[in-house]
Amino acid sequence: MFSSKNLVITGGTGYFGRSFVKYCIKNKLNFKKVIIFSRDEFKQYEMQKVYDPKKYKFLRYFLGDIRDQDRLKTAFNDVDFVIHAAALKHVPAAEYNPIEFVKTNIFGSQNIIEASINNNVKKVVALSTDKAASPLNLYGATKLCLEKLFVSANNVVGNKDIKFSCVRYGNVLGSRGSVLPLFLEQNKKQDYFTITDSKMTRFNIMIDDAIKMLLYSLKSKNNSDIIIPKIPSIKITDLAKAINPKKKVKYIGVRPGEKLHEELLTAEESLKTYDNGKYYIIQHYNLLNKKAKKFKSLNLKFGYNSFNNKFLSLTQIKSCLNRLINEKD
Repeated sequence: MFSSKNLVITGGTGYFGRSFVKYCIKNKLNFKKVIIFSRDEFKQYEMQKVYDPKKYKFLRYFLGDIRDQDRLKTAFNDVDFVIHAAALKHVPAAEYNPIEFVKTNIFGSQNIIEASINNNVKKVVALSTDKAASPLNLYGATKLCLEKLFVSANNVVGNKDIKFSCVRYGNVLGSRGSVLPLFLEQNKKQDYFTITDSKMTRFNIMIDDAIKMLLYSLKSKNNSDIIIPKIPSIKITDLAKAINPKKKVKYIGVRPGEKLHEELLTAEESLKTYDNGKYYIIQHYNLLNKKAKKFKSLNLKFGYNSFNNKFLSLTQIKSCLNRLINEKD
């Protein structure tokens, strides 16, 4: 279904965008055009060194900020799919610079919606995070707002053939938002790892699995879905041990806005969620979704969180780390 289609990735020079392009090349997903939309010209310059549009004819690089709706309208011209990955993500920075996160993560997302409707895009999928479930920090709250905006956008498209959905997943091992890059740097430069709390846990997903879920959402004919993967958890102390079991650990305390454990699906959300075997899918009522599935309660008494979950062993964590090393650009 992608062979003659055009796609835009906002925040396309980030970890997801680079990995998505690599996945397309490796798996021969023959998009007619993939447009890398981002505001950082240096990151685009660096990305073009690896993925040169002269070699990869389907690639385009487009400078712009999602705060600028006019620029988005230009970028979305003749586009079939939009993957909305652009966001400000650093949790402590959000606590000290809240309005900047609101402008990008909320107002910017609304710009994505309006530009997509105006350009008759067929499917728009936004990347959300486990921090949007029962948010404690401002970053999570802005992502919850993003989800609400995308779900409700399906009510205002009129007769246009356009669908809005979200994917919500946990930490991508090796991404900018994960602790792994910090641990690898500390392993080289100092004699201890810094961990906020010994009890801290996180969900863990590999980037290829996140991309497969995103592609599943693009192919889905449903709207208003929030798709959640069934993924294992990881103890942050185990991640440090997998990198270097001999190195000491220094506990520095929980940062502003940080949770000990993350949640992908709340107990309340489970009441309107169904299990399709591979994913949990929150399906919201909207005026156009006439054929919504009948919900069967998942009976998740305490929700789906990183503490009451299956954990990766040290051996499995090491396997994930080796996989990352072997797949590095």
